[in-house]
Amino acid sequence: MKSTKSASRYAKALLELAIEQQKLESIESNMSRILEAAKETNEFQVFLDSPIINLDKKVAVLNSLFGEFEPLTLSFLALITKNVRERLITEIAQSYISQVKEFKGIIPISITSARKLDEATKATILVKINASVTGTLEITELIDESLIGGFIVTMGDKQIDASVASQLARMKQQLTK
Repeated sequence: MKSTKSASRYAKALLELAIEQQKLESIESNMSRILEAAKETNEFQVFLDSPIINLDKKVAVLNSLFGEFEPLTLSFLALITKNVRERLITEIAQSYISQVKEFKGIIPISITSARKLDEATKATILVKINASVTGTLEITELIDESLIGGFIVTMGDKQIDASVASQLARMKQQLTK
């Protein structure tokens, strides 16, 4: 929990600088690239976490890996590393991207269904969601066959579960009372 709060604070500071310097999108692109690097190989996070590698070497490696990044991003990565917070870099990148979406009014939602939804069903769901939120929806569709049918919509910490699996579970619970 503490690392998440720290990552969020660092991301917020970077966001404020990016807005001030009008580099919001380019820094967002840099942060996305950091996340891609972390997903491509576990060694990236192992490198960041390693207490054996000295901080100057870490800064040099980060600069060589991400040399094409905005100078603001490179300075920020150097600062994070000098403050011995380099293990938080991927968390900071995730938090930064989330905060940029929030700043832009983009609301990420996921729709999980047993099979791919047809366009009419998806449109109906989105109309109902759009009526209750202000902002632009960023939709991620997921498939989970264990739902049997129906769907689950997740938006932040809110969830609408209209799946057959959950309806069956509720019926079972009521019948066993």
